[in-house]
Amino acid sequence: MSVRMPVASASRRRTTAALAGAGLAAAVLAAGCSPGPGSTAAADSSAAIVAVGAENEYANVISQVGGKYVHVTAIESNPNTDPHAFEASASVAQLVSQASLVVQNGIGYDSYMNKIESAAPNPHRKVIDVQSLLGLPDSTPNPHLWYKPATMPAVAKAVASDLASIQPSHAAYFRARAAAFDKSLQPWYQALATFKAAYPGTPVAVTEPVGDYMLQAAGARILTPFGFQADVMNGVDLSPQYVALENSLFAQHKVKVFLYNQQVTDALTASFLATAHKHGIPVVGVYETMPTGYTYQSWMLAEVHALQRAVAGHVSTQKLGS
Repeated sequence: MSVRMPVASASRRRTTAALAGAGLAAAVLAAGCSPGPGSTAAADSSAAIVAVGAENEYANVISQVGGKYVHVTAIESNPNTDPHAFEASASVAQLVSQASLVVQNGIGYDSYMNKIESAAPNPHRKVIDVQSLLGLPDSTPNPHLWYKPATMPAVAKAVASDLASIQPSHAAYFRARAAAFDKSLQPWYQALATFKAAYPGTPVAVTEPVGDYMLQAAGARILTPFGFQADVMNGVDLSPQYVALENSLFAQHKVKVFLYNQQVTDALTASFLATAHKHGIPVVGVYETMPTGYTYQSWMLAEVHALQRAVAGHVSTQKLGS
């Protein structure tokens, strides 16, 4: 498991040595005009607004709101890797230095973005820090804000506003697409409400607080102590007491489902999975990076459906799409 700094300290450990000091400044100054690989081209690239989402779920929302007038790149986009071990490179600095709009999570989750932005100041660059947008303090214990139902409507509205500021002639277009995005979230909200009504107070166990906001919205009771979750999230060795407590949730059938971070697994997580399987507790994998083939909406809906299958049908979904 990757070593991570406590979120409450507003700094996760991200390997950014390649961009430190003069190296970062040089990388930014060397930035060219190419949007880089992995970008989604707009219909008219010469008029496209260059935008960056630090995480691909935010990039997806930018793309949905900006449509043909944006050229979006996601920095963190691989669902098969540990996002906590992400290494910011010179190419990332180039992407950010070129961008007219940036959306980043905050709460120390992607602090490398602040370093790059500071090294390449641009008074015209619009930066949406989701933590600030939601008015959350640095001490917010759970940084996985995209699982909170209220987050992306606020992000979409802010994106539409900033894009309209950059290209006023397309303001109505951006507002209309943001409104359509909001409407498209209704199936997810309905699925959460349906689960909450059908299975109120469902007891669950987790490894990290990745999906906690979603679980809370679904009315589930998370029996794994948050101290346990924070230790796993921050790369701190679990105490024997925590390990015994988690195993007891499975052995004594105190929980209906076990949710774990599908992108960050180690021997300890494997042992919890084995114990859950041994005692017939279905498991669900949750992600920090949007899996391939999904939009933000379909991803969130798929996670709720996986939760419902686990509780209602005793079916495990360790990996979405499989």
